[in-house]
Amino acid sequence: MTSGVKGLGTVVPTDPLLYRFYEIMQVYGMPMKAVIHEKFGDGIMSAIDFTLDIEKEEDPKGDRVKVIMNGKFLPYKKW
Repeated sequence: MTSGVKGLGTVVPTDPLLYRFYEIMQVYGMPMKAVIHEKFGDGIMSAIDFTLDIEKEEDPKGDRVKVIMNGKFLPYKKW
């Protein structure tokens, strides 16, 4: 891991784990946005007031990775 670098840059990640997260957002990003807007209204999830937890979930078919993103909802302001 490179220290001092924020984000993934402008290229598609070559690291297999990071690529999977990139792929998840390509496939599920717009549906996630639609569900958030349906449940909360128009707005965003804060990346400042935000926590991220990673848990191991044991499964007889193979352990699973549970990623929990928890961000404050910020409605769009109308001017």
